[in-house]
Amino acid sequence: MRKLVKPIELLIACGLMALAGSKAVAATTPQGATGDGMHTYYIAADEVRWNYVPGGTDGLTGKPYQAIGSFATADGRVIRKSVRTTYVKCLYREYTDASFRTLKPRPPQWQHLGMLGPLIRGQVGDTIKVVYRNHCSFPNSIHAHGLMYAKNSEGAPYADGTPGGVKPGDSVRPGGTYTYVWRVPERAGPGPNDPNSVLWMYHSHTHEYRDFNSGLVGPIIVTARDQAKPDATPKGVDREFIVWFSQMHEEDSWYVNRNLPTIAKDHAVPTPLTDFSATVTYPYFVMFSINGFVQSSMPLRELTMRAGEHVRWYVMAGLNDFDFHTPHWHGNTVLVGGMRTDVASVAPMQMLEADMVPDNAGIWLFHCHVQFHKESGMDVRYRVQP
Repeated sequence: MRKLVKPIELLIACGLMALAGSKAVAATTPQGATGDGMHTYYIAADEVRWNYVPGGTDGLTGKPYQAIGSFATADGRVIRKSVRTTYVKCLYREYTDASFRTLKPRPPQWQHLGMLGPLIRGQVGDTIKVVYRNHCSFPNSIHAHGLMYAKNSEGAPYADGTPGGVKPGDSVRPGGTYTYVWRVPERAGPGPNDPNSVLWMYHSHTHEYRDFNSGLVGPIIVTARDQAKPDATPKGVDREFIVWFSQMHEEDSWYVNRNLPTIAKDHAVPTPLTDFSATVTYPYFVMFSINGFVQSSMPLRELTMRAGEHVRWYVMAGLNDFDFHTPHWHGNTVLVGGMRTDVASVAPMQMLEADMVPDNAGIWLFHCHVQFHKESGMDVRYRVQP
């Protein structure tokens, strides 16, 4: 469905929707990389109900959260009313084995990932294998940024000269299973000016734009060779956080007809989620979120650290038109590319690392400094304990 109200119309619609078989298919491995360790993940695309404001509380005010939408009637009247914050999504989730019967519990330190898929880790020289099952109602895939893969593990359909039938992983049909194999060569690891671990992302690329807005996104952390501790975290780092700044367009999700059944007649007037005046405004169903949380509704316990710890923040942006973000940490500073700052910049689908040694105890705001993003709820809070 075309976006109803936007300053710029950029409809990204790539994909040929070729269907994959329902049997598991093993991908071939790419040439030119020698793997030392094999890491196998069992990941499925699952249909779930996601609440952008869990608990119903505005974390900034401590009061019940109230989202207000505006609707234009046929006679030109504008009606304002409360709108929903829970939507049907298709999210990546990790399972214990290839039967896909038992969800693998998400560790406490990664509960803050929220809507994001499971964390995939690798060290330079490793091989990553993902056994993938599509439980959702539309064809989708997994495409990994940064890693090395053969054509049948790319997960992106386009005219690339590959013979037919060689790329079934480009579009895994509902109920289908496919195995992706990715290598982690030196060029997927940290560069000369990077810390000893870097962030990549994975997402569905069958119909990239609609798949993304349906929720199919996840993180990959690659550590330099011999720089991982026994628990796979990078040496010298006490705590890691992954934060994903994204405006989610629910009108462009595959579930728009289920989530917004009256959208065709509502003719939603562009309006922010909070009461403020801005030149650029959006309809109520565009969610300005961090990891799928709006208006500081991520539980505060999820982003907690201690003063003096070495904390690594991995930051990435979404792919929608105005997914240009300026993450700002109140209360403390970070190092990005060797530069001291408290505000970073990420463009659509860009990823970066920010190292912090917090010295200022308290509860602090972390938000996008693009003002209409901030006013529309793109913020969380983090806690520094003494």
